[in-house]
Parts: sequence; structure tokens; C-alpha cells
Amino acid sequence: MKITLRLILSLIVVVVTVALVSAWFHVRQERVKRYAEVRAQSALLGEGFKDSARHNLETGNTPRLQKVADKFQDQKRLEGVAVYAENGSLLAASSGIAPEIAGRARQIAGLLASGEEGELLFGDRKILVHQTELTFGESGKARVAFFSNVSFIELELFQIWKRTLMRLLAQMVLISLVTLLVIRWNLVDPIAQMAEWMKRLRIGEEQGSTPPLKGDIFAPIAKEATTLAKNLQAARNAAQKEARLRQEGESLWTPERLKELIKIKMDGRPLFVVSNREPYMHLREGKEIKAIVPAGGLVTALDPILKAAGGTWIAHGSGDADFEVTDEHNRIKVPPEEPAYTLRRIALTKEEEDGYYYGFSNEGIWPLCHIAHIRPIFRKEDWEHYYAVNKKFADTVLEEIADVKEPCVLIQDYHFTLLPGMIKAQRPDARVAVFWHIPWPNPETFGICPWQKELVMGLLGADLIGFQTQFYCNNFLDTVDRTIESRIDWEHFTVQKEGHPTLVKPFPISVDFTQPDRDAKQLPEKPDPVTVLKELGIKAEKIGLGVDRIDYTKGMLERVKAVERFLEKYPDYVKKFTFIQLGAPSRTHIPQYHRFLAELHAEVDRINWRFKAKDWKAIVFLEKHHEHKEITKFYKIADTCLVTSLHDGMNLVAKEFVAASDDHRGVLILSRFAGASRDLKDALIVNPYDIEQMADAIYYSLNMPKPEVEERMTRMRQEIHENNIYKWAANLTEELMKLRMDNFTGV
Repeated sequence: MKITLRLILSLIVVVVTVALVSAWFHVRQERVKRYAEVRAQSALLGEGFKDSARHNLETGNTPRLQKVADKFQDQKRLEGVAVYAENGSLLAASSGIAPEIAGRARQIAGLLASGEEGELLFGDRKILVHQTELTFGESGKARVAFFSNVSFIELELFQIWKRTLMRLLAQMVLISLVTLLVIRWNLVDPIAQMAEWMKRLRIGEEQGSTPPLKGDIFAPIAKEATTLAKNLQAARNAAQKEARLRQEGESLWTPERLKELIKIKMDGRPLFVVSNREPYMHLREGKEIKAIVPAGGLVTALDPILKAAGGTWIAHGSGDADFEVTDEHNRIKVPPEEPAYTLRRIALTKEEEDGYYYGFSNEGIWPLCHIAHIRPIFRKEDWEHYYAVNKKFADTVLEEIADVKEPCVLIQDYHFTLLPGMIKAQRPDARVAVFWHIPWPNPETFGICPWQKELVMGLLGADLIGFQTQFYCNNFLDTVDRTIESRIDWEHFTVQKEGHPTLVKPFPISVDFTQPDRDAKQLPEKPDPVTVLKELGIKAEKIGLGVDRIDYTKGMLERVKAVERFLEKYPDYVKKFTFIQLGAPSRTHIPQYHRFLAELHAEVDRINWRFKAKDWKAIVFLEKHHEHKEITKFYKIADTCLVTSLHDGMNLVAKEFVAASDDHRGVLILSRFAGASRDLKDALIVNPYDIEQMADAIYYSLNMPKPEVEERMTRMRQEIHENNIYKWAANLTEELMKLRMDNFTGV
């Protein structure tokens, strides 16, 4: 109630102040206006009087002059007229004003002498004396004084003040009533409802996550309350799950458990992650800046870990508004909606990005490591940029870890092969791990790279190198054996070089099993195949799905050809089966990618033209960046998902599709050349180069008995549920911390 009273009093003070100041100016203007009207009237009468009085003055006819003065006495608000000689003596005056004039002769004489107008009080009347000069004959002069009653002006001004005060009183009453009602309807009632909602939420009766707050004023509170409700619900679910698992004697990895492990293992020190791609990118859309999540498995995998563990993610700032939202040290807290860790952005010039990223990394190392029959290109100038950017990242990492004792640094992927050695050279106490997300080729293939020795030596600066599979670990150690002199322990999979040990071990990466469920809750309605297809302008009974970053290693061309062969071989599915391909544009600056995208579009257009039909398409190609919740919508309506990489380290799309299938429907068709095929053995495993086999796999996936579909999906979901991203992070962290503790005493 106190705040309501203060608000009302504040409004009243403001309104009263404005009204009084306004009234004062109004009264002032009215006074000036009224006096000007009286003066104008006197001046006008003066001209007429002078014409009538001049002849009488010339002839000295005083009685006649008296009659003229009496005649002008009847004018509106004019009390009378008096004529004075040049020496100040009264010649004639209106009969009505003559007695008052006689008693004020001295005052009037003073006014006449000054030549100015003035005011006199005659009883309760205020009289304005306005004078003018009258000439007659050759040199005769007289002064004419007009006595006007101006008492009415003060009365009118009093009425203005009176009306103003009456309006103020009415306004104060209305302001008080309206303020009370507005506060009651828009503040008190919503806050009371919010308090009741929070009470129900606290005691577990409220299951919804949307607070009962509406309107712009409550938008920030509603947003934070929604996040709080979701977190509280998630915490409750996690606690219930943990309690249930303890009861069952099992141990599932959750964000809370990972956070606790890292806190214990790292003794409260932060985790530092380094990658080329940033987890959140800020882009300018018109006058607004929007934060988006870039496409890619690396971000999908690591963002939940940093959310759980906290720390700093160091990455290339590639968004056009990235550095408009950071502080003076290029840092920003992320995620935007619920900050959990720090993102440190590094700016690269166009030349650096072209040479380091597009050149050496993606025209050189990427095709070198993927057996996709694309020739790698190595240029000296690209290598120089690659080295310089690795050095720039090293300097930034060293700056971030400067005040941290024995920091833990987790480096991601092939963009930073030189970084581990650079960090170790300056901070031998740093615990450095590298995770290589893509395949590692055999020694003969890797030997194509002119700087193979420098790359291997840089990687061996790490204490731990992780690959997706044991096969890639074997290839790496074979490469080390062929490239440099070192001591390799094949039993323990370690490399000793210049007194520094490096452990090489497989850590199959996974996804956050619960993320699709959270994404689905953000959708306005439950995904429905008919609705989604209607939005695309088509009709179909069965849906196939592909989700990829547009890249020649993903087997997208082979996939659409398999769809064509399927429709050829099984024509009953024409107009019944539609394949939807979600493609995120990637590396379009590289000629090979540009040519690949053009070829893919041409192939899709050719197939659609061949099977052209009304309200139906064989293939729908959606080329754009999709948010996770949009992708989840397509996962949930797909009857089959094709992950047909020609060569892939893991491919998290396969695991995301399985995690999204909470109703245990849908069949996964998976390439034998993707690392995920080692974990998801209940998928239909295919050779992506065998178009006939893939066409048959599509047919089998659409006709698989429902019990078999559910059994396969249940086993795959159990695999991902148990071996999720948090377990991957925990294994990696534990292994790294253990190595530093025993220092390879068994080697």
C-alpha cells in the first residue's frame, strides 16, 4: 500500500505542478491581453473625442466641451473623460467621474506630467488612466485622460484560478482511482497470481512451465520465471532419476553428476575448451542482433559440457555482430538465455581465415583424413596462415589460463594440431587433451601432407589424444611410427617423445539424450506429419529424412540416387514416399563445395522432374541453417532416417535421431563408414556406395514389422542413454587427470 500511496502522491505533485505553472502563464497572458484591449478601446475613443473637442477648445466653449465629455461617458467600461490644459488645470470632465477626480488631483497631475498611464483606486473599483495629447489652433495643446474600469479583469483572472483548482481537485480524485485500479489489475493481481503459481511450483503441484504473467512490463520476469521453472522441473526429474538409479544400483551420467565430478577431479578449477567454431554466433538482422547456434556436431556435443562444468570456450568469432556484444577483452557470457560459461572470441582477418580455415584445414587436412576421393590441396601460404593462427590461439589460451594452477585445456579437432605443443612449451604444468573428431587415415595417406612431421609433433605436445574409434588410434600410432623417432608402447597405447608421454585412446562421442525432449517442448504444438508436409506444400504417407551439413563426405549425392532407385524399384511408393533433406550450407567459399552443391541441386531437380506429380515431390531439399527444435520436429515425424556418410568420425545426427524417438518409432539407415555404426548396431547398416543396397534398405525400413522397429529403437536408445555426452566428458576428464597423477609410472 505504501508504494501505491507514493505513486499517487508523485502523480498528484506532478499534475498539480504542471497545472499551476500552466495556469500562471495563462493568467499572465490573459492580463496582458485584457489590458491591451482596454488601451486599444481608449485609443480608439481618443481619436473620436479629439475631433469633437478640438473645435470647442479653439473657440473656448467650455460648456460645449463638457457636453462632449458627458457624451463619451456612456462607452463600455469607460468611467469618464477629462480634459486638462497644458499647465495641468482641469478644463472639463464627465459628470460621473468629476467628484473622484477632484479628490485625486495631485496623483492625476503627476501622471499627466510623466506622460504615462497609471492605475487609481476609486472605492472598490480599479481605474486605468490612459492619456493622449490634443493639439488645437496654431500652438494650443491639451491632454485628454480616459478613465477605464479594469476591475473586471481581476475578476476574470480569479475565475481562471478557480476553474483550474476545481479541475485539479477532480483530476486528483480521478488519478487516485485510476492508479488504484491500474495497480490492482496490472500489478497486484498478477503478482498475487505469480506468488500463488510459484508456491504451487515450489510444492510440486504446478507442472506447467509458463507463469501467469502477460504484457510487455512482465516479459523479462516471465522469461526468467519460465527458465527457473524449467530448471526446477529438470532438477526434480534429475533428482528422481538419480534416486531411482541408486535404488536400482545403476549409475547414469547427468549434467549434475558431471559437474560434481569435474569439481572434485579439477579441484574447482575451470575447464578451457578450444575450437574453431563458436557455440553461439551473433548476427545482425536489420537493427537487431540475434544469437544463433551454428550447425555442427562439435557444438552439439560440447555445449552441454560447458553448461554443466562452467569455464571458458575459446573460439573464432565469425558472426558479423560478434564483437559488438563482447566486453573489452572479447568475452561474453553464454548461453544468452541462461549464462553458464564464458565465450572468448578471437578475431581473424579475411586472409587468415582463407588460409588457415578454408585453405589448409578444409582443402588440405579435411579431404586428407576423409576417404571421399577428393584430392587434398596444400599450399605454403596456407601453412603459414595455419601456423600463425595456431600461435594466435595459443597466446589467447595462455592469457586465459595465466592465473590458473595446472589448468585443464581441451582442444578440438584438426584446426589446432600445432596448439598442444605451443601451449606445453610455455605451460608445462597445463593438462592438455586433444579430441580428433574426424577420421585419422593410414600412414601412407597422411604422408601426402608436406608438413606431416610438424603436425604429429604438435599433437604429441598433448597429454591425451582422443579419437572416435580404436581403428583411428591404430592409424595414428602407425603414422607416428612412420613419421618421427619415438618410443611407442602398443600395449598401453602411449608415445614417449623427448621425455613427454602421450596417451592415445578412443572416446566415442555422443549426444545429450534429453536434449530432443527439451527441444520438443519449445515447439508450439506436437509434430504432426500431415501438418509439416502441408507447410511444405505436399502430401505423402511415408517420410524419409536426411540431416547434414552440406559436405561431399556425407554421401548426399549417393543418398538421393538411392531414393531414385527405390522409387524405380518399388513404384507403389511413388506419390506415397517423400524424402526430406535438411542441408546446412557450409564452406561455400571453397570451389569443391560450390561445385558439389550445384551438382546436388541439379540431381534433386532431375529426380523431382522425373517423378513429377501434383501435390507431391520425391525429394524436398531445405537448404538453410535450422535450429535444434526445428530439426527435432522432423526427427519425430520421420519413418526412416538416412545417415549415409562416405567416411565419418562419428556422425551425431544418427544418435540425435535415436534420442528424439521417444515413441520408439522410426528406423535408422546407417553407413558402415560412420563411427556411429560401431555403437548403433541395431540400425540398418549399409554401404553408401551400393545404391541398390540402400534402395532395398529404404524399402525394408518402411515395411519392417512394428515390434522389430520398437525392439531395435529401444536397444539403440538404451545405448545412447547410458553412453551419453556427459559420460564421454567424464571419461575424457578422468583419464586426463589420472595421467597427470601417476605420470605413466607403468610405462
